[in-house]
Amino acid sequence: MRFNKLDLNLLVALDALLAERNISRAGQRLHLSQPAMSNALARLRDYFGDELLAVQGRQMVLTPRALGLIEPVREVLARIDSTITTPPVFDPASATRTFVLLLSDFTTAVFVPPLLEALYREARGIGIELRALNDKPGEQLDQGDADLLVIPAQFAAPGHPSQPLFEEEYLCVTWNGNSRIRTQLTFEDYVECGHVVANYATGQQRAAFDGWFLERFGIKRRVEVSAPSMTALAQMVIGTDRIATMHRRLALQAEKVLPIRLWPPPLEVPTLVQTLQWHRHRDADPALQWLRELALRVGRAI
Repeated sequence: MRFNKLDLNLLVALDALLAERNISRAGQRLHLSQPAMSNALARLRDYFGDELLAVQGRQMVLTPRALGLIEPVREVLARIDSTITTPPVFDPASATRTFVLLLSDFTTAVFVPPLLEALYREARGIGIELRALNDKPGEQLDQGDADLLVIPAQFAAPGHPSQPLFEEEYLCVTWNGNSRIRTQLTFEDYVECGHVVANYATGQQRAAFDGWFLERFGIKRRVEVSAPSMTALAQMVIGTDRIATMHRRLALQAEKVLPIRLWPPPLEVPTLVQTLQWHRHRDADPALQWLRELALRVGRAI
């Protein structure tokens, strides 16, 4: 199909090229050979009268014309997906479809199990693909690489709808053999002990907490261990006098199997609000509407 002499099939190729900025990776994304992808790029260059991707050193960079096409092309493809390819009705009992969710290991541990249980009861043909948050979750949502994004409210992608999913508080965790903290955890203990923290994919959440702590109290926590997982923090204080500040649900899970003690934070830590977010052009997708409603119901119950 052509529109204004442009083969509309080339829009998909253009979107992949603009996202990957590499002919081979764009081809892999669309399951096309490199020669086929090179041919698509040649036709696009001819249509737009622009190189689109230009060689610079050992890599390819987007021309100014290509940079200006990123958002319009994504918008067009997202609208096509939401208005033409989406079925008008959705029957969860008979549907066979896979949804992609972007989320942290914390959300995976506390939210996903009851979600999967509910899906098994109500829609056994529905599959779920879980993907870890990368350093640009908003771009993953923009590019259509995910159906739903679960992320703290302050880091939600701008321009897309969202709803609160559930709230979480924090507890402090120490080894039950901690030589300093025996009967209570004081603010002095909290400041003077070393800390084990999560090094999130985006790097923003840790920075947000430490920035808030510094702004509130004028001092920095002494971070001695940084880990890429929230669920592992409790294990990392064992055998030491360190402290981990953890999500309450994770801390309670860890307490059942580890030699640790839980303490209320000796300071008022802001409540975490986890939000459910989706692409604005998928707002009317009946299947995604159904999944959102199920997710919100599960979030209220955990």
